[in-house]
Amino acid sequence: MGNKASFIACGDVFMTRRMAEKGYKGFAELAELIQQNDVKFANLELTIHNREGYPFAYSGGTWAMAVPEVLDDMNQYGFNIYNAANNHSMDYSHNGLLATMRYLEERNMLYAGIGRNLADASAPVYLECPEARIALIAATSTFHESWRAGNQRIDQQGRPGVNPLRVKTEYHVEEKYYDALKEMADKIYINANRNLNIKEGFEKAPAAGSPFMFGNQQFIKDDINCQKTYPYEKDMKRILDNIKDAKTQSDYVLVSIHSHQFAEEDKSKPAEFLQTFAKSCIDAGASAVIGHGPHIVRGIELYHGGVIFYSLGNFLFENDTVTHLPADFYENRGLDLNTKVGAGLDDRSKNNTIGLGVNPEVWRSVIASWEAEDGKIKEIRLYPIELGFELPRYRKGLPALTKDTGVLTHLMELSEPFGTKIKIENGIGVIQL
Repeated sequence: MGNKASFIACGDVFMTRRMAEKGYKGFAELAELIQQNDVKFANLELTIHNREGYPFAYSGGTWAMAVPEVLDDMNQYGFNIYNAANNHSMDYSHNGLLATMRYLEERNMLYAGIGRNLADASAPVYLECPEARIALIAATSTFHESWRAGNQRIDQQGRPGVNPLRVKTEYHVEEKYYDALKEMADKIYINANRNLNIKEGFEKAPAAGSPFMFGNQQFIKDDINCQKTYPYEKDMKRILDNIKDAKTQSDYVLVSIHSHQFAEEDKSKPAEFLQTFAKSCIDAGASAVIGHGPHIVRGIELYHGGVIFYSLGNFLFENDTVTHLPADFYENRGLDLNTKVGAGLDDRSKNNTIGLGVNPEVWRSVIASWEAEDGKIKEIRLYPIELGFELPRYRKGLPALTKDTGVLTHLMELSEPFGTKIKIENGIGVIQL
């Protein structure tokens, strides 16, 4: 028996304002495009609650919080499945995470990537479509170490958190730099705490031939100087095992990965580990890997019958209109604790002269759509959107379809190193498989 489904996917939804009662210019056209598909995916980069969580000492950049009613506004676009694992998932600690889950569940909104323990956060969520069953597995590689969801035992409950994809980073250096690092480590005692922990049994001694640790970084003697990144093996295995299992329970498996890391010094280039991870997901049975996180688009790669969107950029981005920020935000910036939120945000951007607000690439993106039948993806279509780059800070961020194909031309250039050819037809990007 055949299976068929239509898909549409977008990038980050960072929604902090209520939508106008009658929508806005361009909303109806955009919602119509989204709603004509079976699978409607978005990345939820928020915590949802009424200040019900304690601010964590670390945040993903902005302590991301919105009132629960924004979920009702988001539903007007028509999305029906979400990734909730990202670098903001625990901005308001465990209570904020659990409140987010509660408000999503009250509205029957399907989400993956966070949970009350590691098994729940790692598990696929299933969407029933008229002619196919779809699974979504979601994870993030950008998070504070303490945000990882924890496993349960028979005598201890697990820990709420995100489905983590940790990253192993190695720095390969020539012999002269390697020797200099070892000499410096001895002189400044940067490894003193680790050495004591090993001596007292709190850490395992490194195996013979292991990389040299300089602080928290690993260095390997080599003929060249470079950085290499790899997915953490235990996390990789857990995710791939869930993909394989989900493939036995569904027609199509989607994998969503939130990742800020980049290659070299170019934010638009996906890190080496992300490329390894994405291809492994396709090999394990996923039909599409949907990336997001850097707030700009990245290239698209076709691989073994599947598609990898390394980043779909932003869909809705209201980063500068959060209603509350914790004391940590103001203290970190050297501001008085009586500073108002608007003044604090203006201080961060130096009155909109630096940061994401002045980068035009942040405010233009694409929405990807495709159909699949009998396990095969058909033509992929890329619809350009714009988010109001020219508007004031407090009005930026709402998406609308645009006839400006500049982002498609940019995406063509980013995708070319992966061998992906994009044609522009009638203002829409088209990839033929």
